[in-house]
Parts: sequence; structure tokens; C-alpha cells
Amino acid sequence: MSTPPPHQPLMGRGPLRPALNGFALASLLVGLLCLPPLGIVFGVVALVQVARKGERGRALAVVGLVVSVAMTAVLVFGAGRYGGTVLGRLGPAEEPARVEGELTGIDELRAGDCFNVPGSDLLDEEPLIHRIGCERVHDAEVTSTGPLGLTGSPGTTQLKEAAARACWKAQDAYAMDTWALPPYAEMFYFAPTGETWRDGDHGLLCVIGTSGREHRGSLRKDSGMLTVDQVALLSVLNESDQVLGDHPRQELGVALAEYRSWAREVDGALGAEAGLLQGVAGRPGVGPAAEALLKEVEAAREQWQRAARAGKAEEFQRAWDAALGATRIDTEKALRGAYGLSTRVPEWLEEFPGDSGGGSGRGSWSESA
Repeated sequence: MSTPPPHQPLMGRGPLRPALNGFALASLLVGLLCLPPLGIVFGVVALVQVARKGERGRALAVVGLVVSVAMTAVLVFGAGRYGGTVLGRLGPAEEPARVEGELTGIDELRAGDCFNVPGSDLLDEEPLIHRIGCERVHDAEVTSTGPLGLTGSPGTTQLKEAAARACWKAQDAYAMDTWALPPYAEMFYFAPTGETWRDGDHGLLCVIGTSGREHRGSLRKDSGMLTVDQVALLSVLNESDQVLGDHPRQELGVALAEYRSWAREVDGALGAEAGLLQGVAGRPGVGPAAEALLKEVEAAREQWQRAARAGKAEEFQRAWDAALGATRIDTEKALRGAYGLSTRVPEWLEEFPGDSGGGSGRGSWSESA
């Protein structure tokens, strides 16, 4: 008689236990830990699925639903009670600044237009321009618009330097009597960057900024508003100032050749000035003042010519200092007065280091802004 084998359980033959519904567990966890409103949704979904599929988790879903509803109520109550206090501490929302004038595209501006910008911030690269009559308070006045005269693919630094030179020339042509400009007037420009240049933006907008004060009225005093003699004199004086101010930006010790080239340019500009002064030296009314300035200009030219031949930086510096000390503010002031021009000495001339001891320091204008 054989012995029966030991009893072996039959796997998978017993009664199966219903699965636990995932939404029921998620409802409780979400309601407690992070997002109670989502826990309410999960709880409702869990109750529906438990009833339909016969899954476990009804009690868990009910608890999750109750907890989620309670936590949501707490959040709503807390937001209503403390939200206003928090926002109050952060301060009221800033309203857009109200700007006088008509909103205008920057490419619609023309020379002679005046405008305002939000916050009077003329350093904003993309300001909202509001054109306004120049007789009203305004932040700036346009001196010129047009393409920037460069070719190729210049970098941002090259574009800035070219824009500054172009806008100084534009300002001197627009407001020729530079001494008549108010002390708070500054030169600004809106120019393309290296990136926007490559995208086809070659436009340059030059302006005189007056946002430092409540300024009214146009500063325009161009060749059409002056006499022929005044235009002739201011043209050579402004050209000398522009060349004097446009000296190399490198250190003298490492760029002596560039400085020598600049000295020759200065001598040329002063030569044109001397030529005009010689032509009016005998003219009644202006002759004595012209002769006095001519004498100083010729003395300055001798020093600039010496600088152009300098073999060492120290030699150039001595000649440079002597050239700046050769002309006096009072001499030019007398000539300007004889021509009926402004005799108010600008601050940029009074504060120029080369003016100690009576030197005029002419040529600092290009760096005054």
C-alpha cells in the first residue's frame, strides 16, 4: 500500500482580495501634504470607482475627501485674513507713469521735435517716446536723425564711438553757439548695437537732453538763425573743440603714434581758425579781439606742432600742456561778445583741469556729457 504524497497547496485557487483604489490613497495624501482642492477631486473619483469596480478604499476615500475639504477651507480662510496684510506690506501696485505728449514711434521723430519719456529716463535703450510741443516742458530735443555712416559689421564699441562723434557734430550744427546752451543740457543718442546692426537697424537719433530741469523752449540756433559772420566764426571754433576733444582713448605711453597723428589734426583745425581770424583782424568792432585770439592760437599751434614731432611720451605731454595753456577763456569770451554771441562761460570750460593759471582748456566739450 503506497503512502500518499504530502499535501501541496494549490496556488491561485483560493478567494481573491479586491485591489485598493489608487485615487483613495492619493486623496488623503494630497489633501494632507500639498494641494487640498486636488485631494477633493481624487476623493470623488475614488468613491465612484470603488462603487463601480468593487475595489477597496471606500473608507480611505471618505477620509481623504473630508481632510481635503477641511484643509481647503483652512487655506481659503487664511488667504482672506492674511492676504491683504501681506499685499499691504509689499506696497501698492505701481501705476504706469503719466507722460505728457503723444505716443510716437522713435523712427517718426525729426530734427526740431521735442519729446518726453517715462521717468525722464533718457538712458533707457527702448523708451516710450511722447512727442510734445517745444514750448511745453520736455525731456529732450532732436538734433538729427538718419543712418549711421558705417560699413561692414562694426562691434558695439565702434558703433558707440561713431554715434557719439556724429551726434556731437549734429549738436554743434543744431545749436551752434555752444556757450548759449544751459548747463543742464546734455548730449544723448539712440544707436544700434552690434546685434541690431546685423539685423538691419542702422538708424541714429541724436538729442539734447534737458531732463535735469523743467525746460521749456527750443535750443535750436543753427546757421539759418545766425548771421553769416557768426556762422563762419562758430564753425571754426566748434571744429577746433571737436578735434581737441577727440583724442585717443589709449594711454599716451602705449599710443604715442596715435597721439602724434591727433596733434597734427588739432594743428590743422587751429590753422583754419587762424585763417579766419587773420581775415577779420582789421575789421572794426571785432578786430582787436580777433587779433588777441589769433596771437594765442598761433602760440598753441607751435606747441601742437612740437607734440606732433615728439619722440617720447614725456615730450608730447609737455607740449600738450603748453598748448592748452596758450589760450585763455577771456580772450575767446571777448571775441564772442564782439560777434554778438553768448559770453556765459560753460561749466565744462571752467572746470577743465587745463584752465588753472588762465589756460582755456578748450576741447573738453566732447567729453562733457
